[in-house]
Amino acid sequence: MAAVALLAGCGSSSKKGASSSTTAVAPTMTATVVLKNIAFTPKSVALKVGGTVTWEWQDGAIPHNVTFTDFKSGTQTSGTYDHQFPTAGTFTYECTIHTGMKGTVTVS
Repeated sequence: MAAVALLAGCGSSSKKGASSSTTAVAPTMTATVVLKNIAFTPKSVALKVGGTVTWEWQDGAIPHNVTFTDFKSGTQTSGTYDHQFPTAGTFTYECTIHTGMKGTVTVS
């Protein structure tokens, strides 16, 4: 049973449209978030201090932005935006064009 739960947890983090975002993920130095279907996928990423997130626009002609309290990307329909996180903390962001399109970066 534990093996099934472990496999289910691993599978849910890699499947498109997975609803669970509570699975603990070890912090890494890089993470990629895709903007597609008017959503950030994954919604939450975990980084080590000094790590970088790359956001990739893959939603066709639908414009999006990545907006934090202290910085933001431009509004765009393609390409990428990178940001390095030099300090620990939990940082929330959103697309100000689409209500409910939100994400979190946890840095430790």
